[in-house]
Amino acid sequence: MFYAEVAGKGRAQVSGEAAEHLRRVLRVEIGQQYEISDRAGLYLGRVCALPKGAVEFELSEPLAARRQGARITVYAALVKFDRFEWMLEKCSELGVETVVPVATARSEAGLEKAAQKRLARWARICEESGQQCRRVRPMNVETCTGFDAAIRSAQGKRLFLDEASGVPLLACLGGQISCGCSLLVGPEGGWTEPERAMALGESWQAATLGESILRAETAGIAAVSQVQGYWWSLLSDGRNRAERGEIL
Repeated sequence: MFYAEVAGKGRAQVSGEAAEHLRRVLRVEIGQQYEISDRAGLYLGRVCALPKGAVEFELSEPLAARRQGARITVYAALVKFDRFEWMLEKCSELGVETVVPVATARSEAGLEKAAQKRLARWARICEESGQQCRRVRPMNVETCTGFDAAIRSAQGKRLFLDEASGVPLLACLGGQISCGCSLLVGPEGGWTEPERAMALGESWQAATLGESILRAETAGIAAVSQVQGYWWSLLSDGRNRAERGEIL
């Protein structure tokens, strides 16, 4: 699947690195068909023109897009960029809607300023992984924000990962999460006591993933996986009950 820009009624165009991949690696030819997303819907596209630096498609019937699961926003404390970018890629694959980098008390000095220069690279990572797993829209990565702003702006159910908590994450979910879920993932060394107090004061609930001490990026991915698994189990249960006539 490839992300494309609308080039006219019933037509779309792929440019940049994706077009280079199509032309040089896949040896694209007129008439070949690929799945195309205009970031609003998924279509079957037939290659109709090969202008310089681009590939143009004629769009035919819309295709059924896969559900992305729960609406999850991950507020991720900044860690070293190689590990942070690995987490971005996996969050994208798992259907996370948005990742917000957060500068925390224990984030490494200099990462916040450097993060602003990485936004274009992070957008490319999200686009590449989104194409691979057939996301209609790539995951969004927002500009880095401070801890105070992050905990106040979150929507839906608010959960922050904390090894000091005795409440398992799944037990914290309880009931529907149709309004979305915000996950706050800490830095190396964990949260400071003032940060814990501030989060609790803004209606965040502390949740644990067990007794193991996980690296930040591992904890984030494990938490997203649990929330998505919970969401899909609710969806499956609802379908089964509807088939039995228990609910409309």
